[in-house]
Amino acid sequence: MAEKTLWGHPKGLYVLFFTEMWERFSYYGMRAILILYLTAKTSEINPGLGWDKVSALELYGWYTMMVYVMSVPGGLLADRLLGQKKTVMLGGFLLCIGHIVLAFDAVWAFYTGIVLIVLGVGALKPNISTMVGGLYKQGDIKRDSAFTIFYIGINIGAFIAPLLVGYVGEVINWHYGFGLAGIGMLLGQLVYIWGQKYLKDVGNFVPVERIKGSSEKVKLTAIEKDRMVVLILSFIIVIVFWGAYEQAGGLMNLYARDKIDRVMFGFTVPTSFLQALHAFYVIIIGVPIAYFWTQWRNKGKEDSSLFKMGVGTVITGFGFLLLAAAAIETSTSLDGKASIYWMLGAYFLHVVGELSISPVALSFITKLAPVKYASFMMGAYFMVSGLGNKVAGWIGEAAQDAGEYTIFMSVFAFCVAFGLLLIIFVKKLKKLTHGADTVQALPIVEAE
Repeated sequence: MAEKTLWGHPKGLYVLFFTEMWERFSYYGMRAILILYLTAKTSEINPGLGWDKVSALELYGWYTMMVYVMSVPGGLLADRLLGQKKTVMLGGFLLCIGHIVLAFDAVWAFYTGIVLIVLGVGALKPNISTMVGGLYKQGDIKRDSAFTIFYIGINIGAFIAPLLVGYVGEVINWHYGFGLAGIGMLLGQLVYIWGQKYLKDVGNFVPVERIKGSSEKVKLTAIEKDRMVVLILSFIIVIVFWGAYEQAGGLMNLYARDKIDRVMFGFTVPTSFLQALHAFYVIIIGVPIAYFWTQWRNKGKEDSSLFKMGVGTVITGFGFLLLAAAAIETSTSLDGKASIYWMLGAYFLHVVGELSISPVALSFITKLAPVKYASFMMGAYFMVSGLGNKVAGWIGEAAQDAGEYTIFMSVFAFCVAFGLLLIIFVKKLKKLTHGADTVQALPIVEAE
């Protein structure tokens, strides 16, 4: 009997969609106000911790790195002991507790909440993404579009969060904002518990000895080794991308607060609201970008994952060229501030680049990673994303001495050079995938 689908995809996809949407609501809501809370003066009506910018950026870098580095033990926990489905459940519970603890106005609560969130994201993030890939057979052309749908869900949560959590936290009370993020995570956990009936055949624990052709001492084949080489290269791309992209929550967040004229149509846009721009753009152009790449492939042009990542890296770099222009305006304007439209344009280019890198990389890993290491490799992907986040923190700290213009131009030049180099060598690198990155059309199953 054919599996019941909704709009051409397994119903389990939409359970994972809404679970991840609310988890990202909690994460990005907290992220939108974290550095603002750390640097807010203790003497203000809505007091923060009163940290200096360098210290705050340092903590921000460590935090955003560790939430993803912990994906490696989270992936191992799923592969070796619990399976993906149960590990996601555990991560959800840890996140609920962590966000609720952050709502308390106490130093112990702040650090305890941070630690629990780090552990929770580490358990949930890699495994829920692997489960999306597990819903589809090898070579199914719908796999890439499924990750695009899943990615849009992530960004719906990421869009709403800075507007709601950001407003409540920045305008009313920081801890109310942290508490609101916790409510979002609780909703995500409830969705996941309710949707277990649609996830019966995915994410279950499979002992190594039950994987076809494997033994207790698992060795990689020559083809698997080649594919692992390509995966490691894709990880380097991810570090470069997130090192640039994650300036949004740190350096660019502070830059927007202090050096951008945020008045639009007579309304002063709260700094945290700008954190919603990335997600808003993803929701608006996510489907058109996916359609563009489909048409590009249908015309017989190069459409490999590595090619898309190279193009995305170049486009992301050009976003920083716009920010460099904003820095020039800042240095020459009478009030020392630049137009907000530079930020709007930069964020737009960053998202165009993101849509050619992040969901593509997620799908790429599920295609190339050996089945026996599926969750671990997804965890490794998020770990290097975390390293990219730490790189972003270092760049933000360096900007305090070198100046924003120098940093923005440096990131622009590096991203463009790195992306072009990848595009030049993409055909040679494709050979190492041994066809795993090639999609093939399968019989269409009508939705029921």
